[in-house]
Amino acid sequence: MTDIIQLLPDHVANQIAAGEVVQRPASVVKELLENAIDAGATEIKLIIKDAGKTLVQVIDNGKGMSVTDARLSFERHATSKIKSAEDLFQLNTKGFRGEALASIAAIAHVELKTKRPEDELGTAIEIEGSTVKSQEVSVTPNGTSVAVKNLFFNIPARRNFLKSDTVELRHITDEFHRVALAHPNIAFVFYHNGSDLFNVPSENYRQRVVHIFGTKTNEKLVPVEEETEVLKISGFVGKPEFSKKTKSEQFFFVNQRFIKSPYLNHALKSAFEGLLKDGYHPSYFLNLTVDPKTIDINIHPTKTEIKFDDEHTLYAILRSAVKHSLGQFNIAPVLDFEQQSNFNTPYNYKDKTASVPAIEVDRGFNPFSESTDNIKQNVGQRTSFKQKPAKSWESLYVGLESKSNNSESDFSQITFESEAKNESIFKDSSIETTKTTFQLQQKYIVSTLKSGMLVIDQNRAHQRILYENLLRHITIKEATSQQLLFPLQLHFTPNETKIIDDLKFDLEHTGFVFSELNEKEITITGVPVGVPESEVSIILEQLISDVENEVPDANFSAADLLAKSMAKSLAIKNGQSLNSTEQEHMVNSLFACKEPNVSPTNRPTFITMAVDDIEKKFM
Repeated sequence: MTDIIQLLPDHVANQIAAGEVVQRPASVVKELLENAIDAGATEIKLIIKDAGKTLVQVIDNGKGMSVTDARLSFERHATSKIKSAEDLFQLNTKGFRGEALASIAAIAHVELKTKRPEDELGTAIEIEGSTVKSQEVSVTPNGTSVAVKNLFFNIPARRNFLKSDTVELRHITDEFHRVALAHPNIAFVFYHNGSDLFNVPSENYRQRVVHIFGTKTNEKLVPVEEETEVLKISGFVGKPEFSKKTKSEQFFFVNQRFIKSPYLNHALKSAFEGLLKDGYHPSYFLNLTVDPKTIDINIHPTKTEIKFDDEHTLYAILRSAVKHSLGQFNIAPVLDFEQQSNFNTPYNYKDKTASVPAIEVDRGFNPFSESTDNIKQNVGQRTSFKQKPAKSWESLYVGLESKSNNSESDFSQITFESEAKNESIFKDSSIETTKTTFQLQQKYIVSTLKSGMLVIDQNRAHQRILYENLLRHITIKEATSQQLLFPLQLHFTPNETKIIDDLKFDLEHTGFVFSELNEKEITITGVPVGVPESEVSIILEQLISDVENEVPDANFSAADLLAKSMAKSLAIKNGQSLNSTEQEHMVNSLFACKEPNVSPTNRPTFITMAVDDIEKKFM
C-alpha cells in the first residue's frame, strides 16, 4: 500500500496561510501599517483605491531593508524579531511570525521598493502569486513602499465573498483608527480614490482622539490615570450622556496593540453601572501597559485577542480606576453634598466667640387684663397701630344660651351641594360599547376573527406600516416636513458625516431639511412629520450603523435601507401601552399594507389561532 501523506507545495501552503492572515483588504492594511511602525517610521501614508480591491499601498520613512532582507521578507516564517522560543514572551513589536508578506504575495500582485539611509540605491521587487517576476536596483527615497494590487486575483471564490466598497472601506477605516490611536507620536495620512480622508500630525493622545473622531469629542472625554505594580492605565472614557447605541468608540490597547476583550469590557460596563440607559454602550480609549512576560499574544491569527496571567486583578484595577475618574470629575453621583459658600463663617467673625442671648420676661403681663398699660409699654415703640381697650373676657359668652334654643331651625336651612350626573349621550341605555381588541403584556395586540383569534406583534407591525409609508414618500418624493423652531445641531465623526452626505438626497425626500452639512457639524431645520426632535440623533446613529454593517444586503437600494432603518427607529417599542383606538388603527393599517405578513426584516408580524386549535387545548 502506497503512502498517502505528502508535503504541500510552497504556493499552496502560502495560500492556506493567507486564508488565516488575509481575510479582506483591511487585513492587508493592518499588516502593512504594523510593518511600517516596526521599521521605526515617523510618517506613514496609506493609499487605497476601490476600498482596497484595486490597490492598497503603504509608504513609510523607516529604516528600510537591504537587498537580501527585501528578498527574504517574502519567505514564510522569515522574521527579525524571533530567534528562540523564549523571545515569544518578550515581544514589544507588532509583526513577529513572518507570515504577512508571504501570505499577501500568494494572493495578489505585490511591488516592493525599499532603501536604507546608508545605501545609495534601493531595491525593487515584483511578485505575482508567490512567483518573483523581477528584482532590480531602483532609485527610491529612504524607507519602504509596499503596493498590493488586485487582491485575490487567483482565488475568485474569495473575491466574491467581499462586501460592497462602503463596507470594506469601513473595515479599512477601523483598522486605520486602531493603529493611529495606538501611536499618536506618528503622523498618518489616509487617501481613498484620490481624496484625503485623514491627515493627522504627530501629537498627544487627546489631540489624536479629537482629530479622528471630531472636535466635539473633546468635551466628552474624562481622563483616566492609574499606575500600579501590575498595570498602568492611561487614556479617556466618554461621559455617560454621550454614550452610543453602537460599540464603535471602544478601544483597548495593551502595550500599544489593539485587542478585543469581553472580560475587560465587562469591567468598564460595571464601572458605568447606573449611569447608562438600556441598550447604550460607553466610549473608552484606554492604554494598558503590562509586563510582556504576563501576556500571550500568539493565541489568535490576527493577534487581536491575548491571554493574561491574572485577569481578575486587571479587572478589579480597571473597574476601580474608571469609577474613581467618574467620581473625581463629578460624573458619577457621590454621597457627600456640595457645601454652599454662604454657609461658611465670614473672616471677620472667625475668631470671635458667640455671645449668650439674654432673655427678659415680663412677669406682670396679663392678656385678660382690662388695662393695656403693660402692652403699651412693651410694644408702643415698636408698633404704629393703637390697641383698643379690650372688654372683660366674660362678655365673650353673652347670648349663647338664646342661640342654642333655636339651633334646630338654623340647621334646617343648611343645603348640601349635589354632584352632577353624567348622562349617556345615547337615549337607549341598553346599548353597550364593546372592545374588539385588547393589549397583552404591552407587547401583543389580540383581536378576534370569525375562525378564531389574531395575535399581532405591535413592534413588527408598526415597522411594516412605517416602512411602506417611508418607501412611498421616498419614491414619490412627496414627503411633508415640519419646521423646527430652533435649528438642531449634531456632531459626528468625519466618516459618519460622509455616510449622511451620501444619503442626503434620500433623507430630504423623507422630510429632513439640512441647512448645513460639513465635517464639523450638521444643522437640521426640518424633520419628517411625527418624528420628535429628541429622536433625530438616534435615527441618524441607527442609520449610520446599518449602512456601515450593510443591513440587510448590498443588493438593496439606499432608499430601501433608509426606509428600513428609519422604520426600526421610529416604531413603537414593546412595553408601550396603547388605547383601544390606537390598537384598532394599528390592526387596520397593518392589513392595508401590501405585505402585512412579515416585517421589513422578514419576520412574522402576526399569528392566528383557530377555534379548533383552542378546543384541542381543553381535551
